Amino acid sequence: MIVLNQIISFHKEEFMITTDTNKLDFKKVYNLLSKTYWASSRSKDVMVKSFKNSLCFSLFYKDEQIGLLRVVSDFTTFSYICDFIIDEDYRQKGLGSWCMDCVFKYPDLEDVKRWCLLTKDAHEFYKQFGFTALSKPEIYMELIN
Repeated sequence: MIVLNQIISFHKEEFMITTDTNKLDFKKVYNLLSKTYWASSRSKDVMVKSFKNSLCFSLFYKDEQIGLLRVVSDFTTFSYICDFIIDEDYRQKGLGSWCMDCVFKYPDLEDVKRWCLLTKDAHEFYKQFGFTALSKPEIYMELIN
């Protein structure tokens, strides 16, 4: 049985990943994402709404939010990883891989059949988790407003 929006936390030394949206520091995450190529044009209101309508994995060092990974999912057949960001001061420490591991260990996501994501520059990183280029790009379509 799927219990949507379970609050789960993972710990590693002084780092924590949690799905508790009450701990999400919207201002900090907005500041991180506003510097990215994919989210720099989003308003704060749009970001907040997207966080509230997604499963967010917030990454903390002690009590400071240093990252976020957002999942949009039906928890059964499809999940989309987006807005994955880690503060530059904390990169190259294995935290990105740990975040991905935690996402795949989240009980309601363990059996999801199809995952997708979009990236301009992190293909090698995601390959270690089994992501590949589209096997049948001719069947995929998109609509961008």
